Amino acid sequence: MGIPSDARDYWANTIRKNELLISSPAEDQKILDSKECIREGVRAGLKAGAVACVASAVPTLVAVRTIPWAKANINYTGQALIISAATIASYFVTVDKTILECARRNAQYDKRA
Repeated sequence: MGIPSDARDYWANTIRKNELLISSPAEDQKILDSKECIREGVRAGLKAGAVACVASAVPTLVAVRTIPWAKANINYTGQALIISAATIASYFVTVDKTILECARRNAQYDKRA
């Protein structure tokens, strides 16, 4: 006989959506804290990336226009790679450090409670 199709579809959709699991307020707060850590990390990473972009673009562009070796050997692609490598590296390092610091703060806060 089997399960009627309506009941089967209901249970399949309910299990997929995790409606059977009810989260506690503490779990909801942990999820909100982790999302806030991510937001904080991205904000800090964007700021650090912007600073690194300017800090690497200015000397790179000045060097390519004034130093003979750089003028002869570093083309536009090389300039873009130098600037973007510094920007991307600072973004990811800052995001990682910020998220870890925030998670550590939240973990210490949880232990006190």
